[in-house]
Amino acid sequence: MIPRKNMSRVSPLLLILLALGFFFATYNLVTLIIHNRATTSSSVSISTSGSSSNGGGSEWFDPVKESNLVKSGDRKFHVALTATDAPYSKWQCRIMYYWYKKMKERDGSEMGGFTRVLHSGKPDNLMEEIPTFVVDPLPEGLDRGYIVLNRPWAFVQWLEKASIEEEYILMAEPDHVFANPLPNLARGDLPAAFPFFYIKPAEHEEVIRKYYPEDLGPVTNVDPIGNSPVIIKKSILEKIAPTWMNISLRMKDDPETDKAFGWVLEMYGYAVASALHGVRHILRKDFMLQPPWDLEVGKKFIIHYTYGCDYNMKGELTYGKIGEWRFDKRSYLRGPPPKNLSLPPPGVPESVVRLVKMVNEATANIPGWETE
Repeated sequence: MIPRKNMSRVSPLLLILLALGFFFATYNLVTLIIHNRATTSSSVSISTSGSSSNGGGSEWFDPVKESNLVKSGDRKFHVALTATDAPYSKWQCRIMYYWYKKMKERDGSEMGGFTRVLHSGKPDNLMEEIPTFVVDPLPEGLDRGYIVLNRPWAFVQWLEKASIEEEYILMAEPDHVFANPLPNLARGDLPAAFPFFYIKPAEHEEVIRKYYPEDLGPVTNVDPIGNSPVIIKKSILEKIAPTWMNISLRMKDDPETDKAFGWVLEMYGYAVASALHGVRHILRKDFMLQPPWDLEVGKKFIIHYTYGCDYNMKGELTYGKIGEWRFDKRSYLRGPPPKNLSLPPPGVPESVVRLVKMVNEATANIPGWETE
């Protein structure tokens, strides 16, 4: 024990230096522990505000900042979307490609090449407008009328046959519009994905266990995602894709699974296939927004216009009922929407207004728009 009288002789400057020394030593130790815990966890969730948490309890780990430590070489990713040759698919692909070209050139983008993976088995009239790779559809009847089952089969063929320069791939869809320049959200071998509120593996554990046995781990190893949007290393997707295809076909063949998962069955197929390969995803809520439920675009990257946007002239949402004003992609199954769509009435969320303005800009600038 140090006598009190000796303490009075200690220089105040020395006490300050000692305190600072203990502070930095403690800070470095805590930082090291946090980093070690973070790197042992393989699935990370980030809220739109940027805060993060993961299954390992490392709530301090921010993969956005961490990614700056592991960036090396060219991190550009190849944009790939699967499509049919139906008019409904074509006009969406044209709008999607228009905004890809615009956002690719802006600061912050790490977009590389682009491919429309066309699973019609034959070329169509957009081959010269959009970079396209033709693959075969599933044998007739195998999709049981669920055309989305062609998606994993299309990726299997494309990955086997195409020459893809980029190390990473973004799996996208025709009804995606790039609202902001998209960086590579993946971190090393950890792919990045958007978490869907309606993909709930834990609530379907009995069904999931048919494809993901208990000895492989908890059902929470299955991420709440689909295959799109996902940014993933090409080498990892090459391993997942065949499993994704086979699992999806098995799910469709099983009446209980088919009933449980319905129109999102193929999304569960990708989630389970990833888990079977031990692949977890960084969950990025800012990856995408879905009008009319998400009200603002902000810094989010992709607008997904899968839901109908119906409003009365007071700007009030009338979802489930055709509105006095509406934008719904399903209104244009047989051909493209006209140019210069009317803007929503006052009071409609900014996300919907932005979407319609982006559609209008694309249709005004794509040559021969209304001839497709």
